[in-house]
Amino acid sequence: MIIQSPYLLFLGDARDGLAAKVAQGIKDWRPDMCVGQFRQAGCNADLGLQDMTIQEAIDAGAKTLVVGVANRGGVISESWINVFVEALEAGMDIASGLHNLLEDEPKLVEVANARNRQLIDVRIPQVEYPIANGKPRTGKRCLAVGTDCSVGKMYTALAMDKAMRDAGRPSSFRATGQTGILITGDGVPLDAVVADFMAGAVEYLTPDNDENHWDMIEGQGSLYHASYSGVTMALIHGGAPDALIVCHEPTRTHMRGLPEYELPTITEVRDLALTLAKIVNPKCEVVGVSINTAALSEEDANALCASVEAELGLPTVDPFRHGAERLIAELK
Repeated sequence: MIIQSPYLLFLGDARDGLAAKVAQGIKDWRPDMCVGQFRQAGCNADLGLQDMTIQEAIDAGAKTLVVGVANRGGVISESWINVFVEALEAGMDIASGLHNLLEDEPKLVEVANARNRQLIDVRIPQVEYPIANGKPRTGKRCLAVGTDCSVGKMYTALAMDKAMRDAGRPSSFRATGQTGILITGDGVPLDAVVADFMAGAVEYLTPDNDENHWDMIEGQGSLYHASYSGVTMALIHGGAPDALIVCHEPTRTHMRGLPEYELPTITEVRDLALTLAKIVNPKCEVVGVSINTAALSEEDANALCASVEAELGLPTVDPFRHGAERLIAELK
């Protein structure tokens, strides 16, 4: 798939900043590809980009309207359709990673065909993936696992990949979700793969490589999340990681979308993820902790990381805020 840039990031009626995490990720990691943001009435997310109309974005050079919202269930709201139609008629393509596919919306298909524009659904698997075989592969792999959904697993893998490259060490970021695919242009939309083939898709994504090459695998879901634990299991067994990084967001009061479920501790995730990872790779180790401190002051962020590190004996940082150098130092 070819997604033309630059982008206008569509935030729609996102109820909070976390609901616009797709757009936030693109803005943070590919700011040069973003001309502005489009927000509807009631939107509570703000990327700090210039608010634009469709025509203003066209005038600024935008080629694609990227749906930057990740709502529960991945549905296209009725209130979005008219905006998408306007963008198509003005000459933009539309790219989306939602479960609700653009190509399943008759009005959008009609207008796109009439205007010769692309509807790009990045959550449609592009490959017929094999069933996992669990056989060892050459090269090394690091997987981010989390106490919950949307705690910074993608940011951790991206930051570690950047730090590795900056240090002259061979590394590849392996995207497994819509945002990572939109950032890099490649990857596996893992939660859209048929269940029997999910682990095989991760094996396909992380093939044999040079002995000193590391794959930084974007994590998904959480082993403790009643809705999304399956995709995490596929990553652990398909990825056969040599190293695990435990990711955590410290201000959560419950699992995202499940108010009746408390968050597990970092220690609980460390122990369970490692137990499961050792089934396919007995040499796997937990090598660090990534704390998403976006909601904390610098002082509080530093204090929390120091406290977790003292408790667990693992290097603990916010890799987006502080850099990932201490984490990659543990990758031997």
